Amino acid sequence: MVPLSFSRRMLLFRCFFCRLVVLASGLLCATDPVWAEEPPDPAARPLLNPATVSELPSIEVISTTPVPGLGMSLDKIPSNVQSIGISRINDQYVADFADLLNQNLGSVNLNDTQGSPVQMDVNFRGFTASPVLGTPQGLSVFVDGVRVNEAFGDTVNWDLLPQNALSSINLMPGSNPIFGLNTLGGAISINTKSGFEFPGTRLTLSDGSFNRRNVALETGGHGDTMDYYLAANFLNDTGWACCNPTAVKQLFGKTGYQDDLTDIDLTLMYADNQFSGNQTIPLSFMGNPTQPYTWPDINTDRLSSFNLRGTRFLDPELLLAGNVYYRSVTTSVFNSNAGPCSTSTNSAGALIGAADGILINQALPGDQGCNISSVVDQTRVGSTLQLTSTTPWWNHDNSLTGGTSYDHGSTGFTESNQPLALMPASRNTLSTEAVTQIVNLRGYTVNQGVYLTDTFSINGKTHVTLSSRYDHALVTMVDQLGSDLNGGHSYNRVDPSAGVTFNPVKSLTTYLNYSQGMRVPTPTELGCANPSAPCALPNAFASDPNLKPVTSSTWEVGARGTLAQGVRWNSALFSSVLNNDIQYLISPTSPTQGYFSNVGQTQRRGVEMGLDAGAEPWHLFVNYTFLQATYQSSFQLNGANSSANANGVYTVQPGDRIPGIPQQIFKIRLDYNPLQTLKVGATLLAQSNSYARGDENNQDVNGPMPGFAVLNLDARYHLDAQWEVFLRVDNALNRGYATYGQLGMNAFSSGSYSAAGSPEQFRTIAPPFGLWFGATWHFGTKDQKKSSAPPQAD
Repeated sequence: MVPLSFSRRMLLFRCFFCRLVVLASGLLCATDPVWAEEPPDPAARPLLNPATVSELPSIEVISTTPVPGLGMSLDKIPSNVQSIGISRINDQYVADFADLLNQNLGSVNLNDTQGSPVQMDVNFRGFTASPVLGTPQGLSVFVDGVRVNEAFGDTVNWDLLPQNALSSINLMPGSNPIFGLNTLGGAISINTKSGFEFPGTRLTLSDGSFNRRNVALETGGHGDTMDYYLAANFLNDTGWACCNPTAVKQLFGKTGYQDDLTDIDLTLMYADNQFSGNQTIPLSFMGNPTQPYTWPDINTDRLSSFNLRGTRFLDPELLLAGNVYYRSVTTSVFNSNAGPCSTSTNSAGALIGAADGILINQALPGDQGCNISSVVDQTRVGSTLQLTSTTPWWNHDNSLTGGTSYDHGSTGFTESNQPLALMPASRNTLSTEAVTQIVNLRGYTVNQGVYLTDTFSINGKTHVTLSSRYDHALVTMVDQLGSDLNGGHSYNRVDPSAGVTFNPVKSLTTYLNYSQGMRVPTPTELGCANPSAPCALPNAFASDPNLKPVTSSTWEVGARGTLAQGVRWNSALFSSVLNNDIQYLISPTSPTQGYFSNVGQTQRRGVEMGLDAGAEPWHLFVNYTFLQATYQSSFQLNGANSSANANGVYTVQPGDRIPGIPQQIFKIRLDYNPLQTLKVGATLLAQSNSYARGDENNQDVNGPMPGFAVLNLDARYHLDAQWEVFLRVDNALNRGYATYGQLGMNAFSSGSYSAAGSPEQFRTIAPPFGLWFGATWHFGTKDQKKSSAPPQAD
């Protein structure tokens, strides 16, 4: 497959340019709407533009479309939506975005695959949003209407999200097709602050364990129609273990125009982050969990982006919304490994998706190590146009939204090997040996979609929602070192959704929903999918045959309501079945090689329940999930599994649990306000055992990783109207536990380097007890502490 021709690129650019012109003309050149009566006096008209509801400190409605607009009240939404509002974001002073989700949302758990506090795998109902290439992605993530799943692998870089600029987070479960590709298990919609809703200045300084120091500054303001908001966040620490420091630098800016008809925002984001993971370590290393397996492992993420978003009421019941965005992300990785370098081109080695430094099932000739360096340079441009009509149908309330989206991604991926002739006793792999480039790949993605959703109120108690989306996706790969990786792939699909809510009384909502979604195979999977040309390691690139898209079908039935004033509850039963799921399989001709293939079905089903009860001075949040995430088809794998045969082959059977997903997740948070100026909180996070990757048949002699319970504490005290001090304690009882495991070959099992290695379970150990204290200075700032809570979960 050759690169896109000049004429093809010009056509794509014209499509993008046309959307920009249409959006700008619709927002800036539209005449004032024709009202049913004479326009009311502007002074008597509400100052709030209804289309800016997503920027509010409180969560009044939930945005159910890719570009936030008017939103929808919970009594009309047929799913168990969860939200995090500004009060909980401010109360807890969580250092990283993934941990914020884990602390506050039901059915969420984390896998620390890299040993870094800012780059976790986030799992929801058994579906993953991960920063690691090669990880099967199942959640879509949006920031102010811009999809932030990256072009090369659908990965999500959590470290790029500016936490002090967040105003609210909504988590919408299910395979909602309106949110497009990769929404197999849910969509996370993140809204940022504006100067209209968050005026004033706020400076936060903190220090504490692991030499973690954080400076967060935000300031905003507005006139009658113009506003601005600026935020900066800087975090540094030396890490709790050897060789895992973190440095985060994030800048955020937004300026806009707003009146009661029009809202336009221009958002700029920049980030330059570097962090070193501590890797997984084998069980035999647990006597000193601060030691690395091999080191260093250095990741660098750089982001530059802008988003022009706007809404315009064309008449009182017709809202035009849209955005135009540009996003550039460069990720550089230096990865140390105990094992020989690949000597062939187009072999991505153990970098992508495998646990750092671990050989899956390969002998080690001599005291060898290998450094793998890669650069992923991704650029995306895109736009969305959306039109919402709230005109009643036959005297019944109705909300109809239609839209179209376009996204073009361009990726450059290079990878190089650097051999290490002798593995030193310190397991430091820094080397002066020559570097050999083994992969040079250009990738292009084009995603186009058209969607329609309608919510019709049969009466004041019953509301029906029907939705559908058509997606057309192109994936093109161009090998710069040869032709093995050349290829082009096209995918088309229509995904439907249907749901109904019934509110028999004001305090009770019941619902039923069915939805479908699709995930397109990533270049990582397409680059290693040929049984006739298997890859030497689980994620190497070899050739480019086609794979079927992964499709999901989700049922959900549930209820939510109010038991008494201040007491809300929710419960849901759900089942998601994935067809054509993608898994790495062994080669029938070479047991040490393999390829990605569609393997049949997997299933995630379970029940989740939540309680939100408050009576001053106490507030209680409880979430419980029982989840069965299992394979539903039989296939063979190769690896360091103790149940494998002499060739390292083991068989996965229907009913075997998917690694990394616990069956039970329990969360409880208690807030206590003994004084008007003092608030203390405690969060207990608990989960049952889970299996390590490589133990997909659940038969390895090491068994599953144990479950755990960890207690976190926080407190904040207002000294006066401008100053507050706070304290945060993580892992207050200093529990030793792990959230991620991987089976592999331990080259140091005898205490020194061993050429053969021995199979062992590796784990990423969670940080020990940590304490941080700090102070926040407010000047001219709206009291964000007293922002009203979201309708369900805050």
